Amino acid sequence: MKGFERNDRWFSLCGLNCALCPMYLGKYCPGCGQGEGNQSCAIARCSLEHDKVEYCFLCKEYPCSKYQNIDEADSFITHQNQKKDIEKARIIGIKAYCDEQKRKEQILHFLLEQFNDGRKKTLYSTAVNLLEESRLEDMICQLQDEQILKQPLREKAAAASRLLKQAAESQGVSLKLRKVSK
Repeated sequence: MKGFERNDRWFSLCGLNCALCPMYLGKYCPGCGQGEGNQSCAIARCSLEHDKVEYCFLCKEYPCSKYQNIDEADSFITHQNQKKDIEKARIIGIKAYCDEQKRKEQILHFLLEQFNDGRKKTLYSTAVNLLEESRLEDMICQLQDEQILKQPLREKAAAASRLLKQAAESQGVSLKLRKVSK
């Protein structure tokens, strides 16, 4: 969208964690306001109409009607924590929030490099988005066990998947992307 630019590639205007998105990772989307890509966003257009606010929560009209059901269905990335993540970023500050997202991005890259059998990118992206950082770090420690690392890739991916699903279950989180209901 002409005139819409952003510096933050980790946390989008609307509260999604772009650097943890499978589309961003696959280089199909440059992230919110980073050149060509998904630039026809209604929220980006709204930002241009409201003094180019960097994050929606900085707008005097937030939360507006655009946020009414924003976290009820997913796209390529989970939207489950979208409002919660916006609130967290507002409370702890953008720098602290983005620092946390950078650490999560490192975890995601580790999972993709060491445990992706070609079929786990969305699962890993969703899990890293939704699970607490401490749970993810505990899981990474478990995955670095010598017995797991010696296994063939398919078994390593299954071990990572199993640990992520167990962590999600204990946290009461679903790792399945939710479709828009018709």
